[in-house]
Amino acid sequence: MISFELSPQQKQIKDLVHWFAKSEIRPIAMEADKNGKVPDEWLDKVNKMGIHLNASSFGGSGKKKDDGSSSKKKEREGNRMGVIATEEMAWGCPAIALSLPGAGLGGPPVQSSGTPEQKERFLSIFTKDKPRWGAYALTEPEAGSDASGIRTTATKVDGGYILNGQKIFITNGGRASWNVVFATIDRNLGRAGHRAFVVEKGTPGFSCTRVAQKMGLRANETAELLFEDCFVPDENLLGGEEMYSAKENRPSGFKVAMATFDSTRPIVAAMAIGIARAAYEYTLDIVKKEYPKHGRLYYEASELLAEMEQDIIAARLLTWEAAWKADMGEPNAKEAAICKAVAGKSALDICSKGIELLGPVGLDGHLVEKLYRDVKVFDIFEGTNQVQHLVTARRLYAQHDLYV
Repeated sequence: MISFELSPQQKQIKDLVHWFAKSEIRPIAMEADKNGKVPDEWLDKVNKMGIHLNASSFGGSGKKKDDGSSSKKKEREGNRMGVIATEEMAWGCPAIALSLPGAGLGGPPVQSSGTPEQKERFLSIFTKDKPRWGAYALTEPEAGSDASGIRTTATKVDGGYILNGQKIFITNGGRASWNVVFATIDRNLGRAGHRAFVVEKGTPGFSCTRVAQKMGLRANETAELLFEDCFVPDENLLGGEEMYSAKENRPSGFKVAMATFDSTRPIVAAMAIGIARAAYEYTLDIVKKEYPKHGRLYYEASELLAEMEQDIIAARLLTWEAAWKADMGEPNAKEAAICKAVAGKSALDICSKGIELLGPVGLDGHLVEKLYRDVKVFDIFEGTNQVQHLVTARRLYAQHDLYV
């Protein structure tokens, strides 16, 4: 049964990561936003501390808890540890949290679909000797929310594949040691033709053509990637040829991408909650100091603050449920979509209310203004709100033998 109280280990991780966010991330957040870059020396320092952008870095090993009863389903805690820690990191600064070294969004597909050799080869590089990144390259100029429409092609040749196409809005894509890249072997096959490849930095024909200048998350790298007759060897086909030729429940790169979202959407929701909480707490402090007690404005502000806190709590519980189901090995696509939709929309609304309450204090150069710019994308990436509603509707309707 899902618990609404943190275990001692979870509480310890939460407190530790909050300390790190408060003492190491928040002090550099405004300057990093202004400069559009996280300082290299800071990244070197945190990498040596062993802090990476992976859920397991914060204690979520995924190992099962043995309660001494063989009749009860044993629980894992990796996903819950991930959302708890991610909320605290994003409370410090979401752009810096996304810039932490590690496999990032590229980790889940390698972990879930890679061969043992691929897992060892691509996930073992994240050590304390130097910062390294992994990335997840799915979005294209004409295939954003509709991932089934990717146009990057993968043509089979002796010993591997030739990739041609473009990817956009790829978090840490330019500096990543490798990108998980989705392409199609035949557009006429639709989703069944999709394949996932691990493309390593420096591969001939693969280049980063642009780093986007953005409204929010300015300190985090968002790259455009180009593949021009890029040769990728067979051993970099994620899962190997055997996985795609399986007769039963034939998989595709599309299924790999969708399974990744089931893992990462709760993480994205947790980041939105962290942003919302930061805006709420900052606004609450200013209202306490600046608003005259017992006046009309104070009571109106109190009502808005109460709504903000209620929305944070609701979004967090939905996110915990999605993470808990993943830990239990249960399907969580519906819950992952719901928590991502609710958290993104609620966080945007909470930051807007913060701007409304603070007035001039919420303008350029202040924390809530930065958070307001940062939070908008959480209503968009990893699937827009409309996509989350579609995912939810399809699964709800399937339960009642309806179709949408």
